[in-house]
Amino acid sequence: MPTLPRAAFSVLSCRLISAVGQRGATTSCRTFHAISQKAAVAHPITAHGPPPKAPSPAPEFGRPTEEGKDVNDAGKPQAQVSKPSPTLEKRFWKNVDVRKKPDGEYQVLLDTRPIRTPTKDILSVPSTKPHLAHAIALEWDVMTSARQALKNHLIPLTSLTARAGDIAQEDSRGETTTRDQIVKLAMRYLDTDTLLCWVPERNPYAGEESQENGERPESLREAQMRVAKDIIAFLGTKVWPGVDIVPILDADSILPVSQPRATKDIIKQWVSSLQPHDLAALERGIVASKSLLVAVRLVVEWSENFRHLQRSGQKKFGIKEAAEASSLEVRWQTDMWGEVEDTHDVDKEDLRRQLGSVIVVVSGETRE
Repeated sequence: MPTLPRAAFSVLSCRLISAVGQRGATTSCRTFHAISQKAAVAHPITAHGPPPKAPSPAPEFGRPTEEGKDVNDAGKPQAQVSKPSPTLEKRFWKNVDVRKKPDGEYQVLLDTRPIRTPTKDILSVPSTKPHLAHAIALEWDVMTSARQALKNHLIPLTSLTARAGDIAQEDSRGETTTRDQIVKLAMRYLDTDTLLCWVPERNPYAGEESQENGERPESLREAQMRVAKDIIAFLGTKVWPGVDIVPILDADSILPVSQPRATKDIIKQWVSSLQPHDLAALERGIVASKSLLVAVRLVVEWSENFRHLQRSGQKKFGIKEAAEASSLEVRWQTDMWGEVEDTHDVDKEDLRRQLGSVIVVVSGETRE
């Protein structure tokens, strides 16, 4: 008897089953698959000796000539890749000093050479800010290599003072390029201000967790409202009297609401009229806290130009309060779920460092 192939046997079996169940019965037919399984074969390792050499650059990036110099396809010398200068690996200065010029301004000297800004101008500190000059000198005195001076997070006061100097230079020339950029940035942050982004209200039918003493804990929305209303009340009475600042998110919506047009015009005019050091500090405060309102209050509470608005004998709005207001939701989540090591703690310290640089730059000598 001839042997049928497996595929033909499968089809024939399907037809027989269909013929038996053709009287109104629902019959499902599935073909049989018979595939022989093969085990994987591990081939022996035949390579011996040291590892291969590093790959050489592609021809289009240069090829060595007889003289040992790299040339491109046109036969011209190829530009060599610049290597880090060994002079950046160590300090080229021994002492850091602060010198007061005849006009009253301060300069920070590396041995006998003054520190310069990225625009090659000499870094000058106003006569009313001697503490700022000594703080900048401390930044450079703790450095162990010149390479550290290229990292802005290691020289926050130097970079912020240089930014204020650039604004002052433009003001003396009648230019407003940098001022316009900062004003535009500030108004963009106002539309999505962290201080005004409150979480929606919870479902009234949802269960509320309670503490052991039976009291309901403060919700995230209530904490956001408490912190925001204190800052808004200060700004609405001291800085922008009568200005109506509304929350961005409604109680049951996630779509932002724009501020009134009159509010935007008043705030825009106020920001554009700030002094150079206050304006530069405001920019850093906005970027660090993601909030224009938090940065404004921090500047007003500590700037020497707003002493008429500061409350004597009362606790000021400082680094701790500004950091809490700008990262309230993050702290709420980390209290519930825990912190990520080397992430949340680093971000927290970085925020405090940037907000602290704002206070140092805007403040001046204390008047007796």
